[in-house]
Amino acid sequence: MTIEFLGKPLKNPIVLASGILGNSRDILERVYMNGCALVTMKSIGPEPRDGHKNPTVIDLGHGMINAVGLPSPGYLNMENEWLALENRSFPLIASIYGGSVHEYQMVAEYVSSKQPDFIEINISCPNSEKHGMIFGVNPVSTHEVVSAVKKVVQVPLIAKLTPQAPDIGEIARACEDAGADAICAINTAGPGMVIDIESRQPVLAFKKGGLSGPMIKPIAVRCVFDIFQAVKLPIIGLGGITTGKDAIEIIMAGARLVGIGSAVRYRGLDVFQKVADEIHQWLVEHNTCLDDIRGAAHRSIG
Repeated sequence: MTIEFLGKPLKNPIVLASGILGNSRDILERVYMNGCALVTMKSIGPEPRDGHKNPTVIDLGHGMINAVGLPSPGYLNMENEWLALENRSFPLIASIYGGSVHEYQMVAEYVSSKQPDFIEINISCPNSEKHGMIFGVNPVSTHEVVSAVKKVVQVPLIAKLTPQAPDIGEIARACEDAGADAICAINTAGPGMVIDIESRQPVLAFKKGGLSGPMIKPIAVRCVFDIFQAVKLPIIGLGGITTGKDAIEIIMAGARLVGIGSAVRYRGLDVFQKVADEIHQWLVEHNTCLDDIRGAAHRSIG
């Protein structure tokens, strides 16, 4: 079940989502050996950042709510990690974020010099120059930051979109026009809040947080569906993917690759191989292939 993504051959369509398992070579290699075809590092920012105070992640049973706060050592404080990753045996996406166009560009240029296979630009971050507006909800700011990063990177650029965008297809078009090579959708949904009725206080220390896990899968499927209609770029579809059938569903919406994140908590570290096997089994049972089912939900319309 090999597949090609932006010129890179992959053993299957399964991707580790960013922010799940850190940046150490050992854990990323374990993920690859457990069936994942393409691993994504935890997002790297411009400055050292501790993230929010605990509690930061709450399991709701049907998904999770989190306010981790993008902890990062800062892009200039990762030499040991980069050295360890130099002779890796697995394809790698480096994820980056910033609070301004300049910060994104600065981090991207440096990270690109470390030669990951791809760079993912997380545009679900507040723009400090525009009073906290999220970059990825406005096509103008989206185009500005994606085009700025595209100018300084030497590897394919993936734009990671937020479901908070009023029209995610419009945001995807802005990314395509700015030179992005692929789209990743979606980031966490929300923000949401959970209140403990005994203490009468929000459960998360930061009060509000992003939603992930099975409960957001219908949002992810809809977003991928809209993006597929809007652009010609390949899509990494993620958000609540837990089983092979979930993966088939988001591929039918238009995804080329399928990202897995919170499912690690529900099904263990070998979830990547489990989902890959489940996809393969479904394809065999239905006498079809990935190319035939990709975007199939669009072809059934009308």
